Amino acid sequence: MRSLFRVFWGALLIPILFHPFDTLAQTTPKYSNEFLSIGVGARALGMSNAMTSVVDDVTAAYWNPAALTDIEYRYQFAFQHAAYFAGVANYDYVGAAMAIDTDSHLGLAIIRLGIDDIPDTRLLFDDQGRIDYSRIQFFSTSDVAFILSYARGVSFIGGEDFVEGGGLTFGTSFKVIRRKIGAFATAWGFGLDLSAKYRFNDWDFGLMIRDISTTFNAWSIDKEALRSSFSQTNNSLPSNTLELTLPKMIFGASRTFTLSDKISMLASADLVFTFDGRRNVLVSSKLSSLDPQMGFEFGYENKFFLRMGFGNFQRVKDFSTGDASSESTFWSFQPNMGMGVKLDDFTIDYALTDIGNVAESPYSHVFSIRYSLEALPGIYARNKRRVKKREAKDEN
Repeated sequence: MRSLFRVFWGALLIPILFHPFDTLAQTTPKYSNEFLSIGVGARALGMSNAMTSVVDDVTAAYWNPAALTDIEYRYQFAFQHAAYFAGVANYDYVGAAMAIDTDSHLGLAIIRLGIDDIPDTRLLFDDQGRIDYSRIQFFSTSDVAFILSYARGVSFIGGEDFVEGGGLTFGTSFKVIRRKIGAFATAWGFGLDLSAKYRFNDWDFGLMIRDISTTFNAWSIDKEALRSSFSQTNNSLPSNTLELTLPKMIFGASRTFTLSDKISMLASADLVFTFDGRRNVLVSSKLSSLDPQMGFEFGYENKFFLRMGFGNFQRVKDFSTGDASSESTFWSFQPNMGMGVKLDDFTIDYALTDIGNVAESPYSHVFSIRYSLEALPGIYARNKRRVKKREAKDEN
C-alpha cells in the first residue's frame, strides 16, 4: 500500500510541477476540446461518468487505459451513437481492444462530434441585392479524436501482498485530434494521458491524468474565404492560433457488495480536478476546481443491470422571484439512470442522460453495444496475476 500511495502522490504533483497554472489558466480557454469530456458508453453515462476505477471493458481506452488489462476477452469491440439538440449534432464512438499477452492490452477509440448541413448564407444575395436561395451552400463542422492506448500490469510493487490483492496496472493514451469548420478553419492536435489502476481486496482505485502533456491544437484559418463577410460586418479577421488544453486529474474509488446469491451492488465515486481557473462546480479556487461524480449499479446474476448516478453539481441563480438584481442562488445536480443486459458475447446498455435536447424532455436516450470475442482461457483480468501466482505455488 505504501508504494501505491507514492505512485498516487507522485501523479498528483506532476501537473503542478510542470505547468504554471496561474499563468496558463489566464491565457488558455477554459473549455478546450470539451467534446472529449462527454464520455463514451451508455453504462458510464447512466452512472454519471464515475468510471475511473470501475471500467473493465473496451471503453477503458477512454476512461482509464490502465483498466484495459481487466478485459476478459482477447478481442472486444464497442459502438455508440447519440444525438444532441433534436438530432442537429451527432455524437459517435467506436472502440476496439486486443490482448497482446497475459499482462498487456492495446486499445483504440475514435470519437466524433459533428454538425452537418449547416447553411452558408454568405452568398445569399446576388449582384442586384436580391435574395437567391439557390446560392446557399452547406458545410459541416466536426471534432474528431483518435485515441491509441496501451496498458500493462506490474508485479514488482508490493511483493506477494500485491499479487494476492489483485495488482497494479499502468496505462497511457496518445491522442490525435482533428477539428474542422467547413473550409474556413482546421486544426490538428496532439496530447498524452497517463493512468493507473489498483485492486486491493474488494476495493478498486483509479487515477487518470488527461492531457498531462498539455494538448496542443494548432488552428489554421482561411482568411480569404472570410474576408468579405467580416469586412461587411466590421469584424476583425481571426488569425492562426495555438489552443492549449490544460491537464485534468480524476481520482476514483469503487467497491462491489454482495447483497444475495444473485444480487450485487457496485458503488463508485470520482473526484475531477481541473486546473484552468474557477469553474461553477462544488469546490472552486484559483488554482484548482473539484467536481464530484457518483454512480451505482445493481446486478442480477451478472446478466441484468440497473444503474443510476449523480453529477454536474452547479450553483444556479434563482430568477423565479422576477428581480433581476437578486443574488439568490441554489445548488443543482444532474441525475442519470440506465440499464444493461448481457447476452453471451453481446452486451447492450441504455442510458437516460442529459446530453442535449432530443425532444421536449431535456434528456437523451443513449444506446451502446459491446461485442466480445475469444475469452481468455483460465485467466480472468481482475485475478489473472493471482491465478498465475497460485499455479506457481502448486508447481512448487
